[in-house]
Amino acid sequence: MAVSQVRFLATNLFQSTRVWKIGGKGNTSMQDFNPATSFGPAVAARYDDNLRGDEQAAVAFLSELARGRRALEFASGTGRIALPLAATGLQVDGIELSPHMAERLRAKSGGDQITVTPGDMSSATTGQRYGLVYLVYNTIFNLLTADDQIRCFENAARHLTPDGFFVVETAMPQAWIAPSQADYVHAEEVGLQTVSLDVARYDPVTQLLEENHITLTPEGITLSPIVCRLISPGEMDLMARIAGLHLIDRFANWQRTTFDADSRAHVSVYGLNPTR
Repeated sequence: MAVSQVRFLATNLFQSTRVWKIGGKGNTSMQDFNPATSFGPAVAARYDDNLRGDEQAAVAFLSELARGRRALEFASGTGRIALPLAATGLQVDGIELSPHMAERLRAKSGGDQITVTPGDMSSATTGQRYGLVYLVYNTIFNLLTADDQIRCFENAARHLTPDGFFVVETAMPQAWIAPSQADYVHAEEVGLQTVSLDVARYDPVTQLLEENHITLTPEGITLSPIVCRLISPGEMDLMARIAGLHLIDRFANWQRTTFDADSRAHVSVYGLNPTR
């Protein structure tokens, strides 16, 4: 593909974006998006290419809460957290929907020590109870209805020992898109041979953020769609309450910085209600 063709395609992408920004009609829905197939072999192969840099802090935080007890990671993925946590001496299990992500975990050093149960984190069970269940990296957002997100909290509660903890780490919704903003186009990379765009729109009724990472190169266009249901800490606390859990503590990050109005993310720690 010639550079002029890339320029033409980029122009048309921006024009189509403007259409739905001003309410233009057309089939712009991502209703056919399937979370179960969105983490296929290509995504799994590059998932660890850009680590966030807070993995060590996350492991230290989780290890301290576990206090030597068994741990379960919902959506264990490629083992970004599960493997270094297991290296501290803890027994760590996982639940993972994508076989491709689980395969990447098993291929890594120590991966054979992690028992991964295939399935949806809102319903799959290991048949065991744990002193720590955790769900990190915004993954609660991958469940696209309030009912599924509540079921995830209920499933965590079923896996906890009476004195266990459920830890959820995620960004604040406004860190993804401003409250006054319905959509956006961000230039993630602008290079001689590559242009990467992050295109998204938000529906405040469903709380769904429909997003597509678009990469344009001389070889063609690559689309990486994702849909997330954004929820606030208050909504999360209500879901926990429905599941028989209560908030114990909340921090702005794994380093236990105080959570306040300026926080862009939160690490929330829940425990079972005493009467459960």
